[in-house]
Amino acid sequence: MKVRTDMPKKKAVSLRSAVTPLLPVTIQPGDIRYAPGVRAGRWVFATGHKGTADFISGMAPDVTNEAAPRHSVPRFKKEARRIFANFAKVLKAGGADRKHVVRVDQYYTGGHVVDAYHEVRREFFAGHIPPSTSNLHQRFLLTGQDMEVQLMAVVPGKGFDVVQHRPANLPVHASSGYSPVLTCGDYVFVAGQTSEALKTEEGPLDPAARMPAGHLWKGTPIKLETEFVIERKMKPALATIGNTLADVVKAQVYLRDVNDIPAFNEVWAKHFRKAPPATTIITTSTPGFICEQGRIEINIISVRRGGRTKKQVIDAGVPTAYDGHVQAIRAGDLLFLSGLMAVEAGGALAPQTRIDPRQPHFGSAAQLQMEHMLAQAERICRKAGTTLANAVRVQQFHTDLADFNGAYQVWQQHLPGQHLPFSAIEVPALGVPGAVVMLDLWVYVP
Repeated sequence: MKVRTDMPKKKAVSLRSAVTPLLPVTIQPGDIRYAPGVRAGRWVFATGHKGTADFISGMAPDVTNEAAPRHSVPRFKKEARRIFANFAKVLKAGGADRKHVVRVDQYYTGGHVVDAYHEVRREFFAGHIPPSTSNLHQRFLLTGQDMEVQLMAVVPGKGFDVVQHRPANLPVHASSGYSPVLTCGDYVFVAGQTSEALKTEEGPLDPAARMPAGHLWKGTPIKLETEFVIERKMKPALATIGNTLADVVKAQVYLRDVNDIPAFNEVWAKHFRKAPPATTIITTSTPGFICEQGRIEINIISVRRGGRTKKQVIDAGVPTAYDGHVQAIRAGDLLFLSGLMAVEAGGALAPQTRIDPRQPHFGSAAQLQMEHMLAQAERICRKAGTTLANAVRVQQFHTDLADFNGAYQVWQQHLPGQHLPFSAIEVPALGVPGAVVMLDLWVYVP
């Protein structure tokens, strides 16, 4: 596969948004302008969904029901029902439906939440659950919130049929029921893959992914697991439709230990030496995955080999947090950025975003870092022929959610009055010392 590293000349990029917010609301008292969904060309995105009745008033009273919490169905089932009811509204507003959902991402506060959620998800998708990613995290924006879910769908149309693939060599728990691989036009979506054993009786970690019992130096755990996920799960998933790693355009990598990042990146670079995807590394709680011993989960998006949509590397001269990572990949009308942090060349935190320890109350690290990141993101967007105003999925990973409001106000300075499709969660650490917020941005290219 030929990977383009340049872009054709384009006319000047308009700063006006080409995306349509769906069911937009303004949350008080901070004038937080939230878009529960956006329509961008043929795509519909629903980001940052919670168990709320109106998107503006916190968790729905019938979900928390503090006066009679055991009166009806389990609390987590009620929370999930609210989320999927809201998804149905967004899909309808965007001209899509549940049969045309291509991806769903779930974050939970703990494993005790998952079974009730899965019951509701099975009902909603009626046996056609798209590729799924699930892991555990510390905290969300709302008091009493135990799950945060993102969804991506396509508007039905010629050439964009949704086809789910269930290869026999990628087993899925019956309780989950999702499809490991889904194709839609020139796009391929692969579910989050972990080092869980391919054969249940050999688990919880697959023998190929774990250290030999009783040995202190027979491999590096994160390297063993990363190799296993790539070789035994990602490659077979892509091979189902004739693709290879070279066709991958976006990866989200979840690690439970921030100190695993360098060793992970060694393995990642080995497999993606010639054509790396846009990559975001996100830390989870510990445990963070379906099996407690696991250290990693990876989901990917690919373009179909031989299709009209090509993988284009975007280089806007923006420093990346990790050596060897690309700044962004354009795939047709979608632009995927690698995880953004406020770094200078070499990966250290940019000096202008640091707080003077002698005067700690004279600035906000979150605001300074967000200002830096949004300026860099706009450079990348303009290089790709679009603008930050066309963001369709905004994920913010904070080391302290108390920083959210300050960070959001920087968005409003850049895009005044625009309703944003955002999600914000709290993570235990970020890979760059001093970083307090990271962005994962997906942008529409009209």
